[in-house]
Amino acid sequence: MLLPPTIERIRAYASAGAETRVPQTPPLRKYVDPLPRLPAAVPDPSAYPGADYYEITMLQRPWRFHRDLGAGPVWGYWARNPCDPGNLTGMGYLGPTIIATRNRPTVVKWRTRLPTTHLFQFMIKILREGNPVYSPPPYHGAVDLPLDLNVWNVVHQHGGFTPPQSDGLPLQWYSPEGAHGPGYATLDPRRVEPNEAIYGYTNHSRACMLWYHDHAAAITSLNVYAGLAGAYFIRDPAGEPAGLPQGEFEVPLILQDRTFYPDGSLAYTMDKVDGADTAVVNGKAYPFLAVQPRRYRLRLLNGSNERFWRLRFDAGGKTLPFWVIGTDGGFRAPVRLESILIGSAERIDMIVDFSQVPAGKNVTLVNFDAPVHYPDGTGPQIPEVMRFQVTERLRGADRTTPPEDLVLPPVAEIRPKPGMHRREFVIFQRVVNQTITFNALPFMAPNEDFVKAGSTEIWEYINPQHEAHPIHVHLVNFHVLNRQPIDAPAYQAAYENWVAGGREPADKPLLAEYLTGPPTPPAPEEAMADKDTVKIYPGTVTRIIMKFEVPGTIASIPDSGTELPATYIHHCHLLEHEDNDLMRQWAVT
Repeated sequence: MLLPPTIERIRAYASAGAETRVPQTPPLRKYVDPLPRLPAAVPDPSAYPGADYYEITMLQRPWRFHRDLGAGPVWGYWARNPCDPGNLTGMGYLGPTIIATRNRPTVVKWRTRLPTTHLFQFMIKILREGNPVYSPPPYHGAVDLPLDLNVWNVVHQHGGFTPPQSDGLPLQWYSPEGAHGPGYATLDPRRVEPNEAIYGYTNHSRACMLWYHDHAAAITSLNVYAGLAGAYFIRDPAGEPAGLPQGEFEVPLILQDRTFYPDGSLAYTMDKVDGADTAVVNGKAYPFLAVQPRRYRLRLLNGSNERFWRLRFDAGGKTLPFWVIGTDGGFRAPVRLESILIGSAERIDMIVDFSQVPAGKNVTLVNFDAPVHYPDGTGPQIPEVMRFQVTERLRGADRTTPPEDLVLPPVAEIRPKPGMHRREFVIFQRVVNQTITFNALPFMAPNEDFVKAGSTEIWEYINPQHEAHPIHVHLVNFHVLNRQPIDAPAYQAAYENWVAGGREPADKPLLAEYLTGPPTPPAPEEAMADKDTVKIYPGTVTRIIMKFEVPGTIASIPDSGTELPATYIHHCHLLEHEDNDLMRQWAVT
């Protein structure tokens, strides 16, 4: 896409001079480490009647990403086991899987016992002092960073129907020393220490894969890169169809990219290049999974900081098709595909049939045509992700239902109506201090978006920039309506002039005057699907529709419900962009 001459390709952080050479991972042999199976946390049902309770602590521990690398320090979540309090459940990197039941609440005491010096301390220095390449420091101008702290955290349940005090908003952070951000909140304050917060989750969603991750102001990208992320499943015994692969045949896959020093420690390189250089799945670089010749259900999460993945299954030069049966918010009608593009934070629920592959052969999950940043970036290429080895003997008949015959719970359609309220959000790139914002407003500017509880709205994301942005809206699931091309250079120039001229409402550029073609429907896997994250492609306006409802009180926890007005956020899930101001508040009234 051609850009106006004032717009240049920028990264969220420019080089601070801490290192003059970009670290690169040493050569690694692929497919020699088995895929880790993510452990599940054990709930305590007695602490809060009617809810499952967990105590989960953030800790620094060693982790080996590959057999040929050393064990370097990483951050991860560790869960107390009420059946064995002396042992914690976790791996070191990432966190244990939380498995919830629909409409049965989950209560978590999140605790941070991380070191007081950050794993990527040189980036904390950049945040505080700015950068020789540009000034001021690259985060939310009006936010005061903690001057005497190097580590602060807060946990967000991504995709959850969650009251704001338990949402893990960026300013709700707290530190290992017990310092609190300006928005800090906790349920049941009598039961927490200063370095803790108790959050309540309604689980009032269809059966789906959510996830949890750090969301602290200014350093979400650093904390997630260090390892602070984990899977979260909502099960619905009454609403999930029979015939799905389960147990060992249902496999969560958290896809990330990381760069490593020769000693095995993590190298944070996103201040210099777009994306890291090595595929990591469930915490292992280029792992393998030995499978039986039968159907498997793969639960994919793109947990990368910046990378889109365009994935397909290569079975010895032939493409093995798969069936998508669900997305971010749960099941959808099965759709057969041969490849799929998945943006950061998106989830895909798929069925892959390895009985179509001769015994003893390999199937490689490959990544193609998805540079960082997508679609025309120059970041490191990662053409291969992991391998499935069809080497296990079939143990018993595969009695699962062929995916094309599955009868899945229907998705309730949200239909646009004449006169429905619309909001425009322009992805605006400011070259002067290299920030990227919605509507040329910093995150801390006064909120301009107030939504009535129970209402349905259409939000239009206008992207005149050169790269795609995965946008996540807290609290709600939405449907993708369509995308439509725009005259990006002309719109960008007109919008810049409007901002420079004082933002008079009467002079704001009219989107309709810059449309250059008809709307196109969502991708097959997006159509009639509940989503919480959507890809906003360059040179387009993307329209989504959603109904705004708010969570009620968890019976056993006072003050756990939603009080209006309730403030939430939406933001880019390229984490360096999120940290660099592509995030705004909105409120339900």
